[in-house]
Amino acid sequence: MQAQRKKMILQLGLISNALLAVGKIAVGILGQSPALLAEGIMSTSDVAYYVVVSVFMRIASKPADTEHPQGHGQLESIGVVVVGAFVVSTAISVFWNSISTMIDILLQRSDFAGASQWALIVGAGTIVVKIGLSLMTSRAGKRMDSSMLAALAKDHINDVFSATAATLGIFLGRLGLVWVDPFAGAVVALVILKTGVEILQDGSAALMESTPSRKQREEMIAILDEIPGIQSVQSISSRQLGPYQALNLTLGIDGAISVREGDDLATRAEKALEQRWDTLRDIHIHYHPTDRFSAVQMQISD
Repeated sequence: MQAQRKKMILQLGLISNALLAVGKIAVGILGQSPALLAEGIMSTSDVAYYVVVSVFMRIASKPADTEHPQGHGQLESIGVVVVGAFVVSTAISVFWNSISTMIDILLQRSDFAGASQWALIVGAGTIVVKIGLSLMTSRAGKRMDSSMLAALAKDHINDVFSATAATLGIFLGRLGLVWVDPFAGAVVALVILKTGVEILQDGSAALMESTPSRKQREEMIAILDEIPGIQSVQSISSRQLGPYQALNLTLGIDGAISVREGDDLATRAEKALEQRWDTLRDIHIHYHPTDRFSAVQMQISD
């Protein structure tokens, strides 16, 4: 059910961006608006990475097999990295194109006299469409706990800012401040670049082993401290498996107890954590006797 919902949201975004790309590029050229043309180029890149994301999403939903016993969920995080790369590369391209156009206008090397009214209408329409897409995708991403949809929602929000700046630039350009049109595109490109870098960081962090968040670590240690026999929590690390989280724990226990008793402690710890977080998968628990190893409680830090 969730996979179908994700697919529907992706298809709606793909169709919307394709129509917007065609409309903005056509009106940007015919209506002589550098800002709207840049918007059209950005929508074209949106179409390209929506196709890439759709492919990754479909593969990520495949069940586990002998070669991938933990499933294909990490491909969703790879898709997030692809989205971030597209956003960054497009932002750089739009920025330099906008700066070049603005310099030509200021040095009077261009006869640009302002965009047409149609460019203003298309820019305003883009704002409305993108606000709707960002709200829908963001809500779905939170409900499904999907990093992919969260990244796409961020990109829709970027498009809202971009379309707003382009529309404002077109409006002021029609009033005589023609250099504002490309300048707006350059400013928005920098904002989009920042978000693209953040998306890349999120996707990369999900692919690498790390520690859970401060709040989650504190909760885990509090839960484990309630289990009689667990004397210390020596380390916690995790990695993302798509929407799920794989966990590695090292616990300190009494070295005098039997192997069976140690295994029972590990099983109780695993069940206690799974009851609290249904997104936990593939929990590995190691335990050492505290009389042979330093039983230093793991420091809680950001």
